[in-house]
Amino acid sequence: MGTLLRPVPAAAAAGAASPISIASSSAHAAAAAGRAWSSRHRVSVAAFRSPSPQVLATRWRRRRDTVVRSDVVAGGAAAAAAGDSTQALSDLQVASRVRGVCFYLVTAVAAIFLFVAMVAVHPLVLLFDRYRRRAQHYIAKVWATLTISMFYKLEVEGMENLPPNGSPAVYVANHQSFLDIYTLLTLGRCFKFISKTSIFMFPIIGWAMYLLGVIPLRRMDSRSQLDCLKRCVDLVGKGASVFFFPEGTRSRDGKLGVFKRGAFSVATKTGAPVIPITLIGTGKLMPSGMEGILNSGSVKVIIHRPILGNNAETLCSEARNVIANTLLLHGYGVH
Repeated sequence: MGTLLRPVPAAAAAGAASPISIASSSAHAAAAAGRAWSSRHRVSVAAFRSPSPQVLATRWRRRRDTVVRSDVVAGGAAAAAAGDSTQALSDLQVASRVRGVCFYLVTAVAAIFLFVAMVAVHPLVLLFDRYRRRAQHYIAKVWATLTISMFYKLEVEGMENLPPNGSPAVYVANHQSFLDIYTLLTLGRCFKFISKTSIFMFPIIGWAMYLLGVIPLRRMDSRSQLDCLKRCVDLVGKGASVFFFPEGTRSRDGKLGVFKRGAFSVATKTGAPVIPITLIGTGKLMPSGMEGILNSGSVKVIIHRPILGNNAETLCSEARNVIANTLLLHGYGVH
């Protein structure tokens, strides 16, 4: 007998084949997923892998070149700015030196002509006004006014506090510059300055100081200092006024120094009032130790109210406080 074969339906055949197909597809999918995971895994590892030495060297050179170029640009800009400021400073220094030369030329020429006038009237001064010497001081005022009017503006405050020209007084002021004398002579008061003996050796200027009755002083000589104070007391007693810079010398840093009591002992011995005066700006125009230059600017003179007293220490303290407070208000320092 033969074997009976039953035909299998197509759907069944398809159903029988699907497990193999599914298994095969699953295997392919798993393999694809594995490859994808492996690829992703390789990327992430590459991301955290250290760069090769060649790459690092290339990066470092690029960064160094960038920094160097930035430094060169910044350095060039700084050098250009420094060059501009140096050039501007150099121009200012040249201008100040030229102005200083012109200042001395003007004051020398004016002094020659006015010195002749002083010599001409000196015999009459000795006969009729030996101690005050008003004619000589008037000529000195003209000389100082002519000189400074061409180079800086002068403002005077407190002229009402000046005593009459015939009333003796002891004037005191801070000392900043060589210009202080010029500035004070414009006030028109007949006071006798105290000056180093070496200044009297200068032609014309030193001779004019002698005609004005300026009092000579040898700074390091104690006997000369005593003689100077005695002469001041004698002059004030005879109706003349005297002028002191109680600091003793020009301030090197622009700050007010310690006051010496000599001027105030003269005031207490004679009963004369003390007239404090604050000078502002002369030290900026011609700083101490730099007398060869003259900067541009202005000067202000503040005349304070007279101070009376019979104690030299108290007078010294009061006068210094008045001047110090004024300097502080105008931005200056005080020792």
